[in-house]
Amino acid sequence: MFHKLTDGSGFRIPGFLLITVLLLSNFPEDGISQMTKIMGIVTDARTQERIPFVNMLLYGTPYGTLTDFEGRYALEIKDPGDSVIAKILGFKTQTKKIIKNQFQILNFELVQENFNLPEIVVTYTGNPAEEILKKVIEQREKNSLKSFDSYQYEAYTKIQIDANNISDKLKKKKLFKPFEFVWRYVDTSTINGKSFLPVFITETMSDVYYRKSPKSKKEIIKASRISGLENESVAQFLGNFSEEVDIYRDYIPLLEKHFVSPIAGFGLNYYKYYLIDSSFLEGKYCYHIMFKPRRKQELTFSGNIWIADTSFAVKKIEMRIPSDINLNFVNDMELSQEFEWTANKYWLIDKDNLVADFNIATNSKRLIGFFAHKSNIYRNFRFDVPETQKFFSLPSNIIIKPDAEKKTGQYWDTTRFEKLSTTERGIYTMVDSVKNIPIYKTYVDVIYGVITGYLTWANWELGPYSKLYSFNQIEGTRLRFGARTGNGFNKKIQIEGYVAYGLKDYNLKYGGDLIYMVKKDPWRDLKFSFHYDVEQLGMSPMAFSTDNILSSLFHRGPNNKLTMVREYHIAYEHEWFSGLVNTIHLTHRELFPLGTTEFIINPNRPYADSMSSFFTSEIRLDTRLSFHESFVSGEFYRTTISSDYPIFLLTYCYGIPRLFRSDFEYHKLTLNIQQSFNFATIGWSKYIIETGKIWGTMPYNLLRIHDGNQTFLFDEYAANLMNYYEFISDAYITGYLTHHFDGLVLNHIPLIRKLKWREVAFIRGIYGTMTVKNLVYSKFPDNLRSFSNIPYWETGVGIENILRFIRVDAIWRLSHLNDNVSSKPSPFGLFISLNFSF
Repeated sequence: MFHKLTDGSGFRIPGFLLITVLLLSNFPEDGISQMTKIMGIVTDARTQERIPFVNMLLYGTPYGTLTDFEGRYALEIKDPGDSVIAKILGFKTQTKKIIKNQFQILNFELVQENFNLPEIVVTYTGNPAEEILKKVIEQREKNSLKSFDSYQYEAYTKIQIDANNISDKLKKKKLFKPFEFVWRYVDTSTINGKSFLPVFITETMSDVYYRKSPKSKKEIIKASRISGLENESVAQFLGNFSEEVDIYRDYIPLLEKHFVSPIAGFGLNYYKYYLIDSSFLEGKYCYHIMFKPRRKQELTFSGNIWIADTSFAVKKIEMRIPSDINLNFVNDMELSQEFEWTANKYWLIDKDNLVADFNIATNSKRLIGFFAHKSNIYRNFRFDVPETQKFFSLPSNIIIKPDAEKKTGQYWDTTRFEKLSTTERGIYTMVDSVKNIPIYKTYVDVIYGVITGYLTWANWELGPYSKLYSFNQIEGTRLRFGARTGNGFNKKIQIEGYVAYGLKDYNLKYGGDLIYMVKKDPWRDLKFSFHYDVEQLGMSPMAFSTDNILSSLFHRGPNNKLTMVREYHIAYEHEWFSGLVNTIHLTHRELFPLGTTEFIINPNRPYADSMSSFFTSEIRLDTRLSFHESFVSGEFYRTTISSDYPIFLLTYCYGIPRLFRSDFEYHKLTLNIQQSFNFATIGWSKYIIETGKIWGTMPYNLLRIHDGNQTFLFDEYAANLMNYYEFISDAYITGYLTHHFDGLVLNHIPLIRKLKWREVAFIRGIYGTMTVKNLVYSKFPDNLRSFSNIPYWETGVGIENILRFIRVDAIWRLSHLNDNVSSKPSPFGLFISLNFSF
């Protein structure tokens, strides 16, 4: 899944794509396409009801199609004949002329026709389509590629992105005058009749290796070409799309969801099937079956499938998502696959195509959206070849050859498995032409600033703007200015710095970071940082920082327990191979009390000592272990996209006494495990478990102050009804479990289901203990205490997908409600958060 559009100075959507999707306008229909594209709807002339299963034939050619369950059809062909024929029993046949090499909408209204036929009595119990499907399910393992212990193949992958839904009003704006020449590249889609402009294309040639046990898949990208852009990060990310959709699996993972396959073992519970015909398809006798969902808004498809006789393997499948599906930002999506009988032994996938229409608003005719096309062609399968075993020891799942982006045009012309269309060939020329327009860079910088929060200035980026202004009880109004180097400065080094000033404490704060990229495959980097700034102890690492304007605006309760910290930090991250990463940290800190906090040592003794500050120096080793994890990588950062397995993080830290005046010696050991996983069609779950132990005697600031939340913004990594500085321990365990039901209940409630809201629930528990030495060593701030043998519990239910991106949670605190503290906790709270997902 995408968590970010950008990582700062890392992966970015190519600027040309940003410009075109947001800026371009409507275009004439006389584009450069040489295809004849026809689409329309067939209805009953008397009742105006849509008619499914109508034969739509191109006169004088062997080509045609059937209308779907909603009476829609689409045809796209180079040699279309001169007319379209609509033909179905019970209606008069109707013919309409077509115009070659253009897009056109041809709707048919058929007139009913009466026939006098002799009576025929047919006795049959059951649905023949379902009987065929049962045999398909019985033969799934035999017909699937997964029946082999190992195999390899070549894959040619092409991904194209097109701007669509563009208005005449936008076209006339002077802002877009410099880009008028791109209009001749306009085409029209037969998905929904929208005009579109191709703006981005990538091609890859790969060798793919698969092993069943232990399960492993490796892809070696031999050649990569991306709209004339040289960007290894984009190439690596797009390599993930070469994985085929396996129709033989029960669930098809797409867009972070798990769709039920039409030939799933339990498919009869989710689909209705109709036997339409049986005939020869490319020399193979096949059963033609149409299918549609049994219920509304479930993650299913509707479409056509051709089943080969005798073997009961899938010969061809065409399917699209239902119009009422509970899926965000996707107006339509079509998927097709074709299989070939090879060597008189195997049914092997030959090609697949996926087309999706994305828009932030459902079926909007005003907001600009985009089409995403992905096509794969597979060749040269080999099975159970012993020498392929060597590839599974490679360090990464996706390996890009050093010369992958240096292939010539001649190489591509002779190697790609199918020729590019005229439109596709023109994209490379168009991209280069647009990039040479001076105003292009200005547009890119503006759009980049809106998305990332940084304003580009030469080779620098100023921001983020969300931290320019904030406020808290210690600093009062806080003003901050920050900047960092962009990719144009250096692709091996990033420098970042900031200064901040509080109008109440009259104190200047500052900080800086430097990242040096040693290597990207495998990933290795060196980081240096320092800062002198306020810090909120007991805040989760995923929360909005205290100097973010959102944290200030949505804060609840007093924010007066901040700590001033001066820190120097060095870290080296070393990826040994895909899935195993070690990071070593060296950190020196000086902590100062602020506001109502104070550092008092041995408070119960006559010689209690009040410390104005204290020092720590520590070395820490992080070991991160994951399996089959996918990343999007940038120049200096990378973000996890997905992983089907648990991710382990083991951390050991040693506090070194007397090093740079360090006051304390201690050991800390922490283990964190988290995983997200799907529960078939009832949504998906995530758990986070963390346990830790601290050895040594030290002030409360160095112990485990458990993460609370004093804002109205929901934080998945914190106890949301626990205040900052409320619970502390030196040995602990925490657990969090959430389940996203994806509309399991609300999808089936009339009227409510039109809102496409989704249910979510969670529970969190925390428990810890304290040694007597640490309980009495330092004076705790008000309300900070141990658990006293009673775990902390909270639970919540929520509704997400409100207006597509808002989530509201109702949370109940279940324990520690009547503790003897000066500030009584709230037993209930409402929280809001933003969540972007499909």
